[in-house]
Amino acid sequence: MLVKCFAAAVQGISATIITIEVNCTRGIQFLLVGLPDVAVRESHERIISALEVNGYKFPRKRIVINMAPADIRKEGSAYDLPLAIGMLAAAEQIDSSRLEHCMIMGELSLDGTVLPVKGALPIAIKAKEEGFKELVLPVQNTQEAAVVEGITIYGVHTIKDVIEFIDGKEVLSPTVIDIQEIFYERQLQFEYDFSDVKGQENVKRALEVAAAGGHNLIMIGPPGSGKSMLAKRLPSILPPFTLPESLETTKIHSVAGKIRTHTSLMTQRPFRSPHHTISNVAMVGGGTFPQPGEISLAHNGVLFLDELPEFNRNVLEVMRQPLEDRVITISRARFSVDFPAGFMLVSSMNPCPCGYYNHPERTCLCPQGAVQKYMNKISGPLLDRIDIQIEIVPVPFEKISDQTLPEKSAVVRERVIQARHIQAERFAAYPSIHCNAQMTSPLLREYALPDQRGLTLLKNAMERLNLSARAYDRILKVARTIADLDGTDSITSTHLSEAIHYRNLDKGSWGT
Repeated sequence: MLVKCFAAAVQGISATIITIEVNCTRGIQFLLVGLPDVAVRESHERIISALEVNGYKFPRKRIVINMAPADIRKEGSAYDLPLAIGMLAAAEQIDSSRLEHCMIMGELSLDGTVLPVKGALPIAIKAKEEGFKELVLPVQNTQEAAVVEGITIYGVHTIKDVIEFIDGKEVLSPTVIDIQEIFYERQLQFEYDFSDVKGQENVKRALEVAAAGGHNLIMIGPPGSGKSMLAKRLPSILPPFTLPESLETTKIHSVAGKIRTHTSLMTQRPFRSPHHTISNVAMVGGGTFPQPGEISLAHNGVLFLDELPEFNRNVLEVMRQPLEDRVITISRARFSVDFPAGFMLVSSMNPCPCGYYNHPERTCLCPQGAVQKYMNKISGPLLDRIDIQIEIVPVPFEKISDQTLPEKSAVVRERVIQARHIQAERFAAYPSIHCNAQMTSPLLREYALPDQRGLTLLKNAMERLNLSARAYDRILKVARTIADLDGTDSITSTHLSEAIHYRNLDKGSWGT
């Protein structure tokens, strides 16, 4: 008997329907075709054990299974469950009438327990698009898949649950969640808050400006000055997720297997902080079967690179194109995959090898030229993509011991949200532009052109501080964001002065 059941293969952050065709005839043979990888081929042994432990017999017949389309590589153990159900249905041990409108995914352990799979959210989205009425998944993945409306999600613990459900002997309860309640309830639950940071008001202001305009930022200062502490609190002042942003980010983490068990939507912007020993592939994504890298896992959130000069130079250079295009394309001989990479880059570094260049109290012990050599570990093209460069100095004792409670993140966040709202209205006619940091040169001339007094100030500053030509556009973008925080349409000399201050670490004026 020939039976068809359905599963899905995840490619990039999207899914493709896989039709599992099972033909069961007289004989004793097992053939599995359709470009299965080793993990899929090994499913035979797992299925035999799972069925026997749960009181079912593996069909002793000639079984031919084709996983179509046959030119797509099938990888992983998530096909165990649909393969087992397909074989039982083809051997007429269970009723096959329900399989036409039902998609099944799950890995089997030897005792028949159904284990969680990656990519449940994109699989559910694709199943709905293709008109499936039901989706059977491991119970650990149901909260994630139930985000998709218009398809019934069933969670199962063992293969016995699935068999009895398909055969009509057991009624499973569908998983239903309140998306709005989950989404909005957890948005304001942050582990870190700006009120934990004593002093560093100028750096807090720089982070506020960066959050308001989506600007990339680098902090440079001696050890113990609070660079990492401040960076970890940046997500608490970023605008909350919109529902589309949350869905897109959840899909990426789902594909990578980063969604926690019994979790549905991601409600907070991601904060990724990879170690400086990370490889190119781990940073941008890839591998034999491409998976999202750190820049994609940080999509719609923050990528924090601590001790930036310690990263391999090649790793930093491969980020240049994603920083501009907000997407990374992983190409292979037979296919290519696009992963979103719209992240905000925040980095930190010591000012020199010993860490105490420009320290107010300690003396730098580095030899002549060492500071510039250390700075040169970061290429000009990468530094060109960092709008805000801020120096951070140690907090004096008076500030540390001050019992006055600093401003909370919630207060700062409201100002950031207002500024982002202004930008959303400004760029409503430009679908690819979401914030000031993404403005093109024509948009700069339209929305960020200062008056004559401002141009004179900018000219004098660039000459006096030896700022590079590439700093010009960056200063205007940051000044536009500062004006938005003030709620003004025009860019004044005050806004430009603050923006110029955020370029005081430009290579032309630092370490010489």
